[in-house]
Formats: sequence, structure tokens, C-alpha cells
Amino acid sequence: MSERTILSEQTIFRNAKLADGSLADFFVTGGRFSAIAPAGKAPPADFAAVAPGTVDPAIIDLDGQLVVPAFVEGHIHLDTSFYGDAWRPHIPCTNGFDVRERVAFQARNLAGAAPMAERAKNQLELCVGNGSLVMRSHVMVDASVGLSHVETILAVREKYRDLIDIQLVAFPQSGILSSPGTAELLDEALKLGCDLVGGLDPASFDRDVNGHLDVVFTLAQKHGAGVDIHLHDGGALGVFQVEEIAARTKALGMAGHVAVSHAYGLGDIPADAVAKAGAMLAAAGVAIMTNAPGNHAFPPVAALRQAGVTVFSGSDNIRDSWWPYGDGDMLNRANMIGYRSGFYEDRELEAAFDVVTRAGASALGLADYGIVVGASADFVAMSAQHVPEAVVAVPKDRTVYRRGRAVAEDGKMG
Repeated sequence: MSERTILSEQTIFRNAKLADGSLADFFVTGGRFSAIAPAGKAPPADFAAVAPGTVDPAIIDLDGQLVVPAFVEGHIHLDTSFYGDAWRPHIPCTNGFDVRERVAFQARNLAGAAPMAERAKNQLELCVGNGSLVMRSHVMVDASVGLSHVETILAVREKYRDLIDIQLVAFPQSGILSSPGTAELLDEALKLGCDLVGGLDPASFDRDVNGHLDVVFTLAQKHGAGVDIHLHDGGALGVFQVEEIAARTKALGMAGHVAVSHAYGLGDIPADAVAKAGAMLAAAGVAIMTNAPGNHAFPPVAALRQAGVTVFSGSDNIRDSWWPYGDGDMLNRANMIGYRSGFYEDRELEAAFDVVTRAGASALGLADYGIVVGASADFVAMSAQHVPEAVVAVPKDRTVYRRGRAVAEDGKMG
């Protein structure tokens, strides 16, 4: 890393290009934006007085680079990735996509994998290097692994707490009702420090929508936790489950604290049905996560956003038992979402970018986010004229700043 890492308590960042094209100077004190002003303006009168007697503020010239908020990695699996471990060839399902079969492949692969903490570290540093400083990771909980995955990833989170903010979802990878003892394990995982309770295909996996959701929402209410449910079921069955989740969210007053991940069913229904579902989700305050997977229908991003639904994204799996892809780069994920959604106009490319930044922050309930006074100075500087070009070009020459300090450059942590 260059001299940019040598920062005092106060730092001035000169000539940052904002998303609106204007140039600005950032004044950072104690890791937070204390002022943002048009480029060339003098520091605020109280800037130097915040820490009297310290050395002069460091000055970093961003030289007109595009500066954006740090990316939000809204859905990932730190415990099951093989990134940085030995390559494992993908094993296809025997008769089309099957969640149970993929779970079995995963168990087989994990048995011979490198230590989980090491694999999680590799994946986490990959994401930070690309500019994600907030993450939501789903962590497997079931009868076969107990709480071992949760305990390991909790320790990883603690180790990296100054580098990245991580929300953990207690994820019942083998179902709840079909995996005896899992409900109790989810309860314990939330006691240990998980932030949300997850679920998995209540209809097709557990074959009991009400029973599955009873467990999930009862635990969420008990612990004051959020909910993030994996839902792979397509068509009418998938939409029915989305409706049931939205109804419970609304009835329990949990707007803004519930997300449905994948929701493939929303991607293979007619436009009028999407509009109806979008209105329902917006009214209930349920967010939708999509990673725009290559071989599945996925929720129509533009239509849902137009209805007022918070749509966010994540890498999901990175080089694991589900697929060999994934680079931990949420800017590249915005590119994928735009490409698969048929986004061409600047406003559409900006929407794809919003999905991996502001909308992601909203879905994760982040109050301390963005390039605004008072927020943590977490941002990414890159070579691009503006946001639409960044989404299309996916420039790799980036510097990632955490609380005003450079922590990664050109994809590599310092």
C-alpha cells in the first residue's frame, strides 16, 4: 500500500468525483465524514479543532476518481466456499436442479475441505479487496454440524470486525421440520450471536409451509431478530410462499426486517402477477435478494423496484458445491444484473448499481451508510467517468477505504 495508508486522526480527501459528476472534498475525523464540501473550499472552521494538538491532517488527492459508497454483499456463505482451497469439479444433479441433492454434494465436499476459518478468511478478504465492507452471511445449522459452523464464523467475524461489518443468518440448510433438533439449534445460534434466522423452501423441502414459518417467525420474535429465507421454488408454489411470508411480516409488524432470497417464482409469472406481488411485498416491507443466477428465472428487478420493493443482491455461492463461479465483486454483480435484466439506459445502469449499494444498505437495515456527513467513511475510489460506466466497465483499479483508511488496492488487501 502507498502513503495513503498513513493517516492521522483527521484526513482531507481532495477532488473526489461524486455520482452527480461534481467534485468534492471530504473531511474525515475519527473515521467519519465530518464535512463534505465543493472541491477547493477551506476546511470547516471546527475541523482542525476537533483534536487540538495533533499533527496536521493528512491530505489525499483522489484526482477526480469516481467515489462511491462501499458495496453491500447482501447474501453469501462464508462457511461453505472453497475459494483458495483445492479445486473441486462441479457435480451435476441427476435429474435437474435439486436442493436436497446439492446439500448432499456439499456435505461430501466439506468433509475433505481445508479448515473452515481459513476458507472463510480467503473469501472475506476477496470481498473486501473488491470493495464490500458490509456483508450478510448465511451459516449452516443442522443436526449434522450442530453449531460448529456458527461458532467458527462468529470467531472470524470478531477477528475482522474492524475491517468489515458482518450480519450472520442461522441457516437451516437441511430444513427445519425434516431435520429433528434444528429448531432448537437455531434458537441456540441466535443466543450465540446470529442476527437473523433463516429458512429453506418451506413447501418443497419441509412440505409444511405453516409449520416451517411458525418456527422461523416465532424465533425471530423471541430474539428480536430479522428473517432471511431461501426460496428456490418456482411458479405458483414459489409465489404462494412469498405471499405467506409477506402476510406474516405485516401481521407481526416486522416491515424492514424480512427478506426472501432468490424467490425464483417471481421470475416466471406474468407481468400482471408480478405487479400484484410487488404491491404486496412493498406494503409488507419485505425485501427481495437476487444474484441473477445464470440458469434460473429470477425476480424482475425493474418491475419490483417500480412497485416500491427493496431489491438487493449478493454473490451467494463462491466456488462451492452449488457452482464454480463467483468473484466476490459486487460491482461485477451489478453488471450481471444489468446484463440479464436488459438494462441499457444510464438510469437503468444506475438502478443496477443501487441494488448493490443503497438498496442493499436499506435491506440490511444500515443507518450508518453512504457518503453523507456523520456516516462512517467507508468508500471506494475508482477510475470511471460515472456510475453507468463503472457498471459496464467494472474497473479493477480501485482503492477501498474503511473509516477513512485505505485497506485494499487493485483488488488486494494491504
